[in-house]
Amino acid sequence: MDSLSSVLLALLVVGHLVLAGADVGLGMLMPHVARGTEQRRRVVAAIAPYFLASEVWLVAAVGVLAGMFPVLEHHAVTELWPVLAALLAGWLVRDAGLWLRARVDGDRWRLACDGAIVAGSWTLAAAWGLTVAGLLTDGLTASPFTVLCAVTVMALFALRGAAFGSERLVGSADSGGAEPECADVVARDTRVLARAALCAAVPAGASAALPGGPVLAAVPVAVVLTTVLLVALAATSGLAGPMLSRHTSAAAIAVPGLLVALAAHLPSAPIPSTVTVLVWAVLVPVVPVMFVGQVWLYRMTRRPAAVPTFFA
Repeated sequence: MDSLSSVLLALLVVGHLVLAGADVGLGMLMPHVARGTEQRRRVVAAIAPYFLASEVWLVAAVGVLAGMFPVLEHHAVTELWPVLAALLAGWLVRDAGLWLRARVDGDRWRLACDGAIVAGSWTLAAAWGLTVAGLLTDGLTASPFTVLCAVTVMALFALRGAAFGSERLVGSADSGGAEPECADVVARDTRVLARAALCAAVPAGASAALPGGPVLAAVPVAVVLTTVLLVALAATSGLAGPMLSRHTSAAAIAVPGLLVALAAHLPSAPIPSTVTVLVWAVLVPVVPVMFVGQVWLYRMTRRPAAVPTFFA
């Protein structure tokens, strides 16, 4: 059961990265994608309410981590508390911008909320990058690998957001397709961002052998996963990149989470059987509902609202 519990935790973390990568990445790209008031509103409408479902996966992962892996939780909090504090701050700032943007009808207010969304998104991406680097290196170190790993993860978030926006920002039937510019911009950017991520991932892999590099428990697994990442990025960098990015960006951003789960040297301890039974009894009926709900929400909000709504 310990192995199944580890798989469950990895599934929840990777699921969150794949799903949250979409809205966090699109938030990072907002200043580049959206030039006018209406375009910014459509970007926010594309993110919301999609971000609510992705956060459910993170909450579930934290619950499983605290309940079944207290040793790993203590290690992460002890070694990475400044990064985790920044992650929480970015999360709160980004979500505050999304929730409060439409509460006041004023250009300055909306601009401030848009700034909070962008700043929070960049903070979240950077914090996740440093968290992955810190877990791989058994604690944050001032090394080339830490910097390059964080930059790679940030680029993967932006790539995932661009792939998400290229589909979500297409003009709806209600708007007569009058706003295709945003979708065209992010579709073209998928190639550029994939190349940027590739330029960071290659030296990150090369710096793994330097002091301050990752402490790995399964080197062959790390090599395989790194190869998957490079292949996904190379495929997205080509002429057909925009058409492939919906799938390749998801595969690429899943790799950092899988590297930590399957290849990193993480502290562990046997899980008490009573805790295992309790957590699994709660999650077995919940996880399928989460999955179905995510699919339903994505289909329901496949295009951003053409008129102002609760969020934008």
